[in-house]
Amino acid sequence: MKVTILGSGTSHGVPMIGCSCAVCTSLDPRNRRTRASALVQFDHRNVLIDTSIDLRRQALAAGLQRVDAILFTHQHADHICGFDDVRRFCAIQRACIPCYGNDRTIQRLRHVFDYVLDSVEHDFFDVPVVAFNIVDRPFLLFGRTVIPVPLVHGRWPCFGYRLGNFAYCTDVKEIPPESMELLRGLDTLVLGALRMRPHPTHFSLEQALAVIAELRPRRAYLTHIAHDLDHQTTNAALPADVQLAYDGLVIDVDS
Repeated sequence: MKVTILGSGTSHGVPMIGCSCAVCTSLDPRNRRTRASALVQFDHRNVLIDTSIDLRRQALAAGLQRVDAILFTHQHADHICGFDDVRRFCAIQRACIPCYGNDRTIQRLRHVFDYVLDSVEHDFFDVPVVAFNIVDRPFLLFGRTVIPVPLVHGRWPCFGYRLGNFAYCTDVKEIPPESMELLRGLDTLVLGALRMRPHPTHFSLEQALAVIAELRPRRAYLTHIAHDLDHQTTNAALPADVQLAYDGLVIDVDS
């Protein structure tokens, strides 16, 4: 299994509009962060996690030419507002793309993108043609089990996802005990860590590191990063098995 971090940034992205801090003006390309999303590849299948606002830019940077399914973590704008760009993949493939998420997320997608065709045969792919699937338990996707992992993102329910020995949990402030059990025994964990200071709806760096220390994956990458964290300086202070993710990072997951 191969995982590409398409975007590693928070909802503002980095650089942030109107900011001249050291990270926003940094020349290190790893400090330039588009909105959080990922691509999981296995058995010649491409599975997106979220359709970020920056999906078009991310797809071009990754050379992405096919999307076989989409997993949505939650309904916030930075995670769904690139959804219209899915129509290009529908047109290339001449096919409907299955999408998965919790009830709140699927309802928001249907409301915001009310012109999208849901499970409809179509000959002219001028809009996304998808099959929306509300999930709340493990399901099979191309022969592999996908486990939705319930997370708490402030007052909003959110999903992480586990596929084999890999898990992706981006926007999270609390992981319920039953969800922690779903995240044990991982090879690779991608976990949200917004900044040093506490935040009402996201893990701080300290909180994320505490979760990683308890779960003990073989390695972990931190994502959904604000402009508070410089890549090189922060990485130098992290444990050996933890790193900040960055846009374009490719991870080979041991299955």
